[in-house]
Amino acid sequence: MILGVGTDLANIERIAGVLDRFGDRFRDRVFTPEEQRKAERRKATAATYAKRWAAKEACSKALGTGLRMGIAWRDMSVSNLRTGQPVMQVTGWAAERLAAMTPPGHEAVIHVSLTDDHPWAQAFVVIEARPLGPPAP
Repeated sequence: MILGVGTDLANIERIAGVLDRFGDRFRDRVFTPEEQRKAERRKATAATYAKRWAAKEACSKALGTGLRMGIAWRDMSVSNLRTGQPVMQVTGWAAERLAAMTPPGHEAVIHVSLTDDHPWAQAFVVIEARPLGPPAP
């Protein structure tokens, strides 16, 4: 069953401007060390940050809160599997919110999709509740 859906569109040039203006202060407030390492290794650094920004916004919407009610930017992070597939992790209050919205007997799975086409970066997040154990007869 679907628990939440979120989407966000971020302007890569706007994120590049914020990075130029605020640098580490912005990076450290919004992005985890792993996300920063990933972005700084890439040629398209601003696009990488913009996609992760959009993913965090989309995740907060899928959690039903937006970026309020105690969710911090770094409570949500995006990494990649070896295949390149993005994966969303939540900690802190975001993890607490996810647990609270997950029905008993289910596990929450966060699906995330990222794309960019300069000057835009976009993210979709779907939160699914999967039943634990064998399916009912």
